[in-house]
Amino acid sequence: MTNEEIAIKWFEAFNEHHLENLLSLYHENAKHFSPKLKIRLPETNGLIIGKNALRTWWEDAFLRLPNLHYAITSLTANNQRVFMEYIRQVPNEDDMLVAEVLEIENGKIIASRVYHG
Repeated sequence: MTNEEIAIKWFEAFNEHHLENLLSLYHENAKHFSPKLKIRLPETNGLIIGKNALRTWWEDAFLRLPNLHYAITSLTANNQRVFMEYIRQVPNEDDMLVAEVLEIENGKIIASRVYHG
């Protein structure tokens, strides 16, 4: 898969809340940084490492926010990363502009970093 195809699969899995499909895109020791992590789990300082931590984080998010959806606005890919812009949509909350960078090596996401607008 190209890095752009990985990003599209990422959005499909996330929006379907299909955790195993989402996790299959990640390296076993992937790192994920998010301002939401920093707020919800301050002890992480916004950073989690490994598929087990990713599983716990997204499982909780999908349970708490069953209608969470990301609407893609832009994807820019090269050989090492994908820069994604999207709108975080949750009923009864204001839409949030989000940018996220996926770093990819050998067809697996090794790191992701989220930025909120």
